[in-house]
Amino acid sequence: MRLFALSDIHIDHPTNRQWVDELSLHDHRHDALILAGDVSDSIASLRWCLEALARRFHIVLFVPGNHDLWVYREAPGIDSFDRLDHLRTLAADHGVSTQAWITPELAIVPLLSWYDGTFGEYSPELRQRWADFRACRWPAGVDDAAVCARLLASNTTARPVARTVVTFSHFVPRRDLLTRSEKWTFLDPVMGTSALDPCIRELGSHLHVFGHSHRQVTIERDGVTYVNRAFGYPAEQTPESARLHCIDPWLNA
Repeated sequence: MRLFALSDIHIDHPTNRQWVDELSLHDHRHDALILAGDVSDSIASLRWCLEALARRFHIVLFVPGNHDLWVYREAPGIDSFDRLDHLRTLAADHGVSTQAWITPELAIVPLLSWYDGTFGEYSPELRQRWADFRACRWPAGVDDAAVCARLLASNTTARPVARTVVTFSHFVPRRDLLTRSEKWTFLDPVMGTSALDPCIRELGSHLHVFGHSHRQVTIERDGVTYVNRAFGYPAEQTPESARLHCIDPWLNA
């Protein structure tokens, strides 16, 4: 079994959806896929994508991203925690797991999180431009730090009994993993949380897959390898990003 990683597929863009549709129905029937969030804010599109990937891979493991939790299309009584519950059920109904997958040789553990300001303060420009502030909806009195704490608290903390442990999240677990031009550093505060990395290390992770930053990244930090294999928006794509990436080489390094 080979292990592949993919994030930020954003299939609301027709060319991205076409890429998923054109993935082989045969080449990956014995492989596993980590899907690290940001598929679509449309339930119908999410359903289609999860079902399509489950037909192509032996195992698909999914953690939602911020776009997946947008509820601006939903009735006012539906918040983003409700959306998360819905996505867990939707995934299970279509053969995709949001839970840890553990064998004696390999454990793959999803980690929910959010951003909480530990990567920097929100600027006026960020508050104006960041779509989550309008597209997500949380219970009254619950701010981003509380959202992050609640999602982190829902994760497993028991170290898996496995030879190799892989963890994955949508959000960035360390600020020093961000690689972007000065033009975009105002986005750093909503990229992730420094509270995530201690969870990764408590679980004994050898390799952590993340998304959200729309970068192709492989970086080692303090004994853990961090990998981001974001597909990204059509305007961002390169031959490197617009292909499926096997992460076995970093597992065996």
